Amino acid sequence: MSMVGARDDFRRTLLAIAALFCVLGFQYATWASRLPAIKADLDLTEAQLGLLLMAAGVGAAASFPLVAVLTRRLGSKRLAIFSALFLALVLLGLAAAPNYPIALAVMCCDGLAVGCLNVAMNAQGAALESRYQRTAMAKLHAVFSAGSLGAALLASGMNALTSSVTAHFAAGTALIILLVAAAQPGLLPEEHPADQDTSLVVEDHHTPQDADHPQQETQKKPRGMSLPSRLTLWMGCAMAFGTVTEGAMNDWSALYLKDVTHASSQIAPLGIAVVSVMMVLARLFADGWRARWGDARVVRTGSILAGTGLAIALLTGGVVPALIGFACVGLGIAAVTPCIYVAAARQGPQALALVAATGTTGLLAGPPVIGFIAGGSSLTWGMGAVAASAALVAVCATQIRWPSLEEGHGEGEAATSKERSAEEV
Repeated sequence: MSMVGARDDFRRTLLAIAALFCVLGFQYATWASRLPAIKADLDLTEAQLGLLLMAAGVGAAASFPLVAVLTRRLGSKRLAIFSALFLALVLLGLAAAPNYPIALAVMCCDGLAVGCLNVAMNAQGAALESRYQRTAMAKLHAVFSAGSLGAALLASGMNALTSSVTAHFAAGTALIILLVAAAQPGLLPEEHPADQDTSLVVEDHHTPQDADHPQQETQKKPRGMSLPSRLTLWMGCAMAFGTVTEGAMNDWSALYLKDVTHASSQIAPLGIAVVSVMMVLARLFADGWRARWGDARVVRTGSILAGTGLAIALLTGGVVPALIGFACVGLGIAAVTPCIYVAAARQGPQALALVAATGTTGLLAGPPVIGFIAGGSSLTWGMGAVAASAALVAVCATQIRWPSLEEGHGEGEAATSKERSAEEV
């Protein structure tokens, strides 16, 4: 019965944390899917739209000096809940923005909340794995992609019913509030070192005494920042390029289909849906791939597939090749982020926080760069930069010290054994 109870507790907490990942993916893809309408309503050029997206990246970058303070004061659970609810309100603010400057301010606030939620929910995920000694990060990131998929499908349906961005975003806000309310009881209330210390001090390994007295250590630790190690920098770069690729597909795929391939308004949001479907499927199987081939091969092969597939689609042109290329990106880039999170977590909680910071910054600040490239040349060249970004992940991956294949098999077999024992009981 104790095994059954542990299994039920694990699943309940897993679902609660998964709801946070779903909220982030859903909120992000909700406003991204309506970028063509926002661009038209505010009469923006592609460069101005890129600056609007850059404002979210600025907010994300500004959030990380505050994350350590907010986490110490609120805890990862409350920080996750507050930032998720704030993201729901951001949708309403963006829909109501009467002009470009206010929209810039709203997007800056969006980036601030995204940065907080990203660190808080990954801290919850790391605490879950630590408490139950079971891997779960890849599945949690699959739920992020599922949230993006749900947002894309909602956008397509709302486009068929009404052109009102306000009605669409109001529906999205209501769904986010419901998800947060459902998640709140199951989140982990206890604070762990990964939750307590999210400062950007890197490679500060804890001693056994630190593990026994995490709260005292947090109070004594200097608040200053030290330089990250070379390994952490490579992980940060790989994460940044990976999230640039992922974020650009959410932000620019609909516009590419509409403006370059001349797809209909019903087909254009399906670019996000194709990427999201492939990412969900890949992340559901990612732990098995890691156990069989190792993290290094999964990341290198996947990023090369993403870059090559998108490049061929851009050179070919057309709606169908674009959707196939987007599918290659979703399949290839899906396992990159979970694998890098695992590698960073092995270096300590500070490295994990820094890598999460670069990931969110890349997710929000990278797509505006694509907009600037598109404004200076064309959106096809901008998407070409996305393909190059995916290829750079493979370059960075060669410099990262990944978990050994034997370690991956051991973790997978242990988790499987526990699950089977629980089922037998």
